[in-house]
Amino acid sequence: MHHFAKEVSGRPLKRPAWFFDTEQQGEGLVDITTHLVDLIQWEAFPEQPLSKSDVEILSARRWTTDLTPEQFERVTHLKQYPDYLRNSVEGDLLKTYANGEIVYRLKDKVAKVSVIWNYEAPPGAGDTHYSIMRGTRSRLVIRQGPEENYKPTLYVEAMGEGGDSFEQALKQAVEGDLAAEYPGLQVVGMGNGSWKIEIPDSYKVGHEAHFAQVTEKYLQYLRDGRLPEWETPNMITKYYTTTEGLKKARQE
Repeated sequence: MHHFAKEVSGRPLKRPAWFFDTEQQGEGLVDITTHLVDLIQWEAFPEQPLSKSDVEILSARRWTTDLTPEQFERVTHLKQYPDYLRNSVEGDLLKTYANGEIVYRLKDKVAKVSVIWNYEAPPGAGDTHYSIMRGTRSRLVIRQGPEENYKPTLYVEAMGEGGDSFEQALKQAVEGDLAAEYPGLQVVGMGNGSWKIEIPDSYKVGHEAHFAQVTEKYLQYLRDGRLPEWETPNMITKYYTTTEGLKKARQE
């Protein structure tokens, strides 16, 4: 979930008017979802080459976020809609196709991505992310709501009651195996077959700092003169998924 009116590094973000023109910027269904599809490929099939034939779009839909002239002015500092946005205006509301959802099959896994753009977040909140991965014995859930102080938090939820043996196995996996590479990870029982994974602040680099990490990785590829064998086919598969999803959504 994202927001048009927001602050970045402590300053109100000014957006260009073309950001609301889907002919120039693209629809939300092929924008933010590229990151979500990327995560699904990485989480479900890490460092494995994928292809377009691995993807089957099951369903897709899209809908608009409606902005008043006052809201548009606050975000863009423009007092009227540019001519190229007139086709997206009904009455005095700017209707932007910023939202969408795709349900698809990737090899033997069924996945759903959903992106929502609201005008503004509630006080104290910001952009949020919710994720769930269902396994045979547990679910991995990332929540970022009021209870988490709007910070992404990882939970493990047992399928069933879990019990002592499940908790022991989980602690061994996190506090033993994973902590060998990432010291400080801890498992905290939440009751009702749920555990929170405590991650030290030293690993929480933040949104902007993460871009620097990605850049460093790219520069290493540049120095090496080669990309991993999965990089190009998976990028093609990612964009195939989003564009085919948009195509299906426009047919609904």
